[in-house]
Amino acid sequence: QVQLVESGGGLVQAGGSLRLSCAASGRTFNEYAMGWFRQAPGKEREFVAAISWSGGSTGYADSTKGRFTISRDNAKNTVYLQMNSLKPEATAVYYCAAKYGRNWYPINAYDYWGQGTQVTVSS
Repeated sequence: QVQLVESGGGLVQAGGSLRLSCAASGRTFNEYAMGWFRQAPGKEREFVAAISWSGGSTGYADSTKGRFTISRDNAKNTVYLQMNSLKPEATAVYYCAAKYGRNWYPINAYDYWGQGTQVTVSS
């Protein structure tokens, strides 16, 4: 079992930045690929970004590429999501997720989830 706790959400104006953090506990963090997903009101949960267990490979949704950056610190058992140039459509609950194994894909294989952190981007 892996326990995940997100932090760093909040209210920000369009064009601003936020950095989300996800602290993991319970198992060997560097054996897990990590991902960020989000769910906006009335919409299905969608993939945002993910990173391999070593941090050497990353993947992004088209909507976040170039503005969001995922990273991890295996010494701190933490994964981060730096979000820049935020747009109102980024408003959602952001979830951290983990999957056992080296690769960040496939994105439907994530089976450990945090409780989520709210991000609100005002226009």
